[in-house]
Amino acid sequence: MPSPKVHRCNCPLCQQDADNPYKEQHRLINLFLTCLDRDQRRWYVAMESKRAGFGGDGLISQITGACRASISRGRKELNEFLAFGSISRVRPFLSGRPKIEEKDPTVKAALEQMLADEIGGDPMSQQKWVRSSVRQLSRKLRESGHQIGHCTVLRLLKEMGFSMRANKKKIKVRLDGPERDEQFEYIAFQRKIFNDAGLPIISVDTKKKELIGNFQRSGRAWSKQAEEVNTHDFPSLAVCRAVPYGIYDVTKNLGYVFVGTSTDSPKFAVDAIARWWKHEKHAVYTGVSQLLILADGGGSNGCRVRGWKQQIQERLCDELGLTVTVCHYPTGCSKWNPVEHRLFSHISINWAGKPLRSLETMLWYIRGTSTRTGLKVKAFLQEDIYKEGQKVTKAEMDRLDIQHHTVCPKWNYTISPRLDIDTF
Repeated sequence: MPSPKVHRCNCPLCQQDADNPYKEQHRLINLFLTCLDRDQRRWYVAMESKRAGFGGDGLISQITGACRASISRGRKELNEFLAFGSISRVRPFLSGRPKIEEKDPTVKAALEQMLADEIGGDPMSQQKWVRSSVRQLSRKLRESGHQIGHCTVLRLLKEMGFSMRANKKKIKVRLDGPERDEQFEYIAFQRKIFNDAGLPIISVDTKKKELIGNFQRSGRAWSKQAEEVNTHDFPSLAVCRAVPYGIYDVTKNLGYVFVGTSTDSPKFAVDAIARWWKHEKHAVYTGVSQLLILADGGGSNGCRVRGWKQQIQERLCDELGLTVTVCHYPTGCSKWNPVEHRLFSHISINWAGKPLRSLETMLWYIRGTSTRTGLKVKAFLQEDIYKEGQKVTKAEMDRLDIQHHTVCPKWNYTISPRLDIDTF
């Protein structure tokens, strides 16, 4: 059988002296108080104070936590009961002042009228909110002749169904119409073709840029003492700004992160992919000439970025002899990109609450990321300097050997090596 719950005495006297001989008596007094209502507690502590004699109010106040005013009031009520056989005005006195609605019946209607232009909410539920603060509302009510404080306004708002609420991301917005579902089915189709043929499939994206320095990071980490960081995250105090570009090998469950220190440009993204291919070609993909890339619809590897397609043509297709098929996820669907939930999420967990004071520290945390499913991550520093705003002309785009697919052509295309690249 489970042991009975022990009611411990938490009064200051017993806390200061663990060997207090009256500890058991104090425990029983507090235990008995939990069985009484408000009036009975007041009378009981008054009786205990009277029995304790001189200084009883202070002693019982320490033991039970009751204020001296309540003990004194309980003593007066007991004396009245002994003298007259009853206690007068106990309940009326405890009831307090009448509510503002009883004194001013029009105040609630005035508040509702004032909130007519302030209310927002969901028409399909009971959830509502207001823009003005309770102090502003109480000031407006006083200006209109109602004597009311902000605490009373807060109580009225709660009774009317209002409360402080934050925004909640719950509404799913479907972007790009019916092509969204069609694109997901086509991506699954392409993945099956490449997977059955044993061809490489990679998912790519740029992770959130990080300031390198003694800055605070969200999350918590096990430590005996919290690390002290700068009070402000000014970019001028940073060593540099790191740009991590992630490549996740879908079939091998391997992650690669190339950390740059300049800009997130299409050339930086494709250089990272080219470096990954040179690093893994002889070890994993010997004799392979086709590659499937899964990318988001925006960013440096977006479906409308001309530089992205030009760099794939020059760096991957012409130089490395690869035939590259690219499938972009629809707008607003980056969460379905495997690199997000299979690689980036685990990296974020691994360095949560830990300042990234140097690039070496950042690379160390990335390389230390692993999962029970066998994920392994490699990290490299990309020290080249990349420029922003590199424009690609229409004439240069016309020279690309690019073939758009019949299914969602803006999101799916294949770029092949140019046989007569010397002419370009």
